[in-house]
Amino acid sequence: MTHTYEVTGMTCEACEYKIQHVLGNIEGVKSVTPDKSHNTATIEMEKHIPVTKFQEALKPYPKYSITEKVITPVYATTFVEELPKSWFATYKPLLLIFAFISVTSVLTSFHANIYGLEHFMGMQFMNHFMAGFFLVFSFFKFLDLKGFAESYAMYDLLAMKIPVYGFVYPFIELALGIAYLINFEPQATNIATIVVMGFSSIGVIQSVLDKKKIRCACLGAVFNLPMSTVTIIEDLLMVGMAAFMLFVY
Repeated sequence: MTHTYEVTGMTCEACEYKIQHVLGNIEGVKSVTPDKSHNTATIEMEKHIPVTKFQEALKPYPKYSITEKVITPVYATTFVEELPKSWFATYKPLLLIFAFISVTSVLTSFHANIYGLEHFMGMQFMNHFMAGFFLVFSFFKFLDLKGFAESYAMYDLLAMKIPVYGFVYPFIELALGIAYLINFEPQATNIATIVVMGFSSIGVIQSVLDKKKIRCACLGAVFNLPMSTVTIIEDLLMVGMAAFMLFVY
């Protein structure tokens, strides 16, 4: 069953993440969809849960309050139903970023040989692509570090247990990006990427299989991207490229 409640105190996406995380951890709750623009939270639950239980969960956070949504009768109204976004519209920011990184990496991977002929260097392309990926994605996470950490803790296995890891993770991505950019210790860098991204993908896969309706934190709290197979492909692509480069090196 699904109920919509009035929730006050939400002023930003980080607030939405907090409400989603706190209420989502209550036993019997399947999903929580906060909406700061309407001051509501739609909660899908296995069976009816009294609103007092939600209020109890939010007690440590006095900024927020949750109450039953009061429904007022409307006798005549006109509304336009918001159409769901297409797949392309939903993932447009992610696709544009990948396209930008890919094109830039290709253009910087052509070099002239001793005969003056241009040739494509595949390994350099992958190095540049990995560098661009980690640098750009860490940048978006740094824009709202707290919001990212709270969102990341909703599905990453380590961040769930050790919340501070969510604050450290963008720095790890930044370090990996710089390492790929300057070609620092390629074997160690690729091994670190396989470990970090491989472990991160476990929580992503688990969330997708459990059909959890949560936001993907890959671009921090800046874009509202849903967790899906696209996120899995993104993580495993990095693992695959790092493994390939490790094997070649």
